[in-house]
Amino acid sequence: MNKINALYVSLVALVVAIIALVMCIVCCNRGGNAGSSADVEKILADKPELIANALQLAEQKRIEAAQQAAAQAIKDNMDALTNNPNDGILGNPDGKVVLVEFFDFSCGYCHKIYPAIKNVVAKNPDLKVVAKSMTFVAPVSKYAAKAALAAKEQGKFEAVYKGLFEAQGPLTEAKVDEIAVLSGVDLEQMKADMNSPKIEKALNDMSDLAGKINVTGVPTLVLNGKVVQTLDEAVIQSEIDAARNN
Repeated sequence: MNKINALYVSLVALVVAIIALVMCIVCCNRGGNAGSSADVEKILADKPELIANALQLAEQKRIEAAQQAAAQAIKDNMDALTNNPNDGILGNPDGKVVLVEFFDFSCGYCHKIYPAIKNVVAKNPDLKVVAKSMTFVAPVSKYAAKAALAAKEQGKFEAVYKGLFEAQGPLTEAKVDEIAVLSGVDLEQMKADMNSPKIEKALNDMSDLAGKINVTGVPTLVLNGKVVQTLDEAVIQSEIDAARNN
């Protein structure tokens, strides 16, 4: 049983313990006679905060345990997060500050965060952004992810990444191809590379890594050893500055 599941079991045990404690209080007040369910219900009705506080405490502990588990998983998988040669790279490939972005080309919120990512790359010449494509939002997501990684083989990952996020309207395979061509990609070579074992493995590695560090949605940013959940450019820049000064 992992720590998160164990906490749910603990939650049930905590609620049972509270009810038992209430029954004990009733019993003591009656000089040792067991309290009825009506007595317990009355006390809980008079003091509903007993259950509410217990649930709040359990949820807080669950969140803390999840955060600790994610932090440890990030630490254990730092090399895979930041140094996989098959990942797409934005900005300075040798940058001192490394921002990892889990995204999906079909994700609306990923499109919303794109201007912030573009701006922090432009403003921070020592920033390396490792782009890890997820493929679960829409059927075209995998095609787009494969196309971007195939474009990487021609030195065009960043151009295609930007083109896909700046495209208007829903993505289609035809639109992905058009963006690739406009980005200077040899389309025939791109399509051949899209079906290579290397690119399939790269996407599988990204997905497996997301599972290991408990990425449950996109966009998710990892910076300075921790998950940063925000769409705010100022927050991202603040985290970059903090990472630079560490």
